[in-house]
Amino acid sequence: MRGHLESQLNDFSFEKRKAALLQLLKLAEENPAMLPPEGNHVNMHCHSFYSFNAYGYSPSALVWLAKQLGWQVAGIVDFDNLDGVDEFLSGCDLASVRGSAAMETRIFISEFAEYVANSPGEPGVSYSCGIGFSSGKVNEKGKKILKSMRERADQRNRSMVEHLNDYLDPVCIDYEEDVIPLTPSGNATERHMLSAYLDAASRVFPDPAPFWADKMGLKESEVRELMQDLALFSDAVRRKLMKQGGIAYVQPGPKTFPPAEEFYEMVISNNAIPSFNYLNGATEGEQRMEELLELLIAKGIAAFNMIPNLAVPDPQSDPDNYEIRKKRAELLKKNADLARDFDLPLHIGTEMNSYGQRKEDDLSTEELAPLQKHFIDGAYFIYGHVQLQRTLGIGYQSAWAKSFMPTRAERNRFYTKAGYLIPPGFKSMETLKSLDGSMNPPDLLKKLEA
Repeated sequence: MRGHLESQLNDFSFEKRKAALLQLLKLAEENPAMLPPEGNHVNMHCHSFYSFNAYGYSPSALVWLAKQLGWQVAGIVDFDNLDGVDEFLSGCDLASVRGSAAMETRIFISEFAEYVANSPGEPGVSYSCGIGFSSGKVNEKGKKILKSMRERADQRNRSMVEHLNDYLDPVCIDYEEDVIPLTPSGNATERHMLSAYLDAASRVFPDPAPFWADKMGLKESEVRELMQDLALFSDAVRRKLMKQGGIAYVQPGPKTFPPAEEFYEMVISNNAIPSFNYLNGATEGEQRMEELLELLIAKGIAAFNMIPNLAVPDPQSDPDNYEIRKKRAELLKKNADLARDFDLPLHIGTEMNSYGQRKEDDLSTEELAPLQKHFIDGAYFIYGHVQLQRTLGIGYQSAWAKSFMPTRAERNRFYTKAGYLIPPGFKSMETLKSLDGSMNPPDLLKKLEA
């Protein structure tokens, strides 16, 4: 029964997902040993199937995963949409999980037009997030920006499919019939298209290895070895077909993605927090991190997003890469410290939007242990903001917060402490709603402590 319900969590029907989550939570209530006690992990950057999740997880499934793994705080992040926000946050209320929701996109930073920052091979282009949305419903300006972002992504995808169909013939796909059905709300990504092409090749050829060897310019033996590991094979095909230098790749420019100012304005006006997304500290742009952060803070960022298992090579998958891992770990620590010097809370996670990525970071490793408390504090900071915005309208961007706490440092301390004091779940939400949202921050914290 449990296995069936967990599978149903990823159904494209929201009603079925919610029913499955409720039944699983009931089972867990009847069998307390079914779930572990809360541990010392957080994962604030989990893509759901509203963009692409390599495990197929819906927002509801990610709520259940957080319960299964005993995460202290969990967060979803999806590309170019907020479709999963309300489902995830309401699911967190049902399951008594501390939760947050975010959106990721690519933006263009005109002042860094000549530098590659966190989008490899793409000068001026930067992955960026809006974190801590309290709802998937946005204002009118936000609706227009989101619509524009989705339309741009759709145009890029369709153009890519045209090029790939020409190159991969007879392995061809129909965007409407083969790609869109892989998504619950039509928000397709490169990874959905990749999945469609891999499936199509297996349908056309009983043994697709010779086909892929020809199209990838590799020996058949090399392809067969890659195909033993879906993560390695998928990444190799994606690099050949879709990434820089690939058959269908088009170099982006200033008009390809929204300007930083436009995206950040949408995030702030909808009471969420813009963040810079860190890659690994090794690019020319990230080597100028202090200059970049000063520039982006002036535009509105107030957090620093990191993916540790991408920034530092994983010793499990690459045990011989010690020197690179050591250097990347030093850069991770250096830039995490710099972010905190700039009063930017840290926001970490594993993504899960690529085959082989971890479900949670191991924060006890030599590289991550020194930052563990700061990572966890960052998770509680964003959770505190989300809950106070949802219940009293006094989140990080509110007039209330800016009036009482004009500096980022003041707000960071307040929302972090509030996050630690606010229990998850509906009962806590109702208690918060009964408080006076006009009282000053010290008095509010005293109420929360009580």
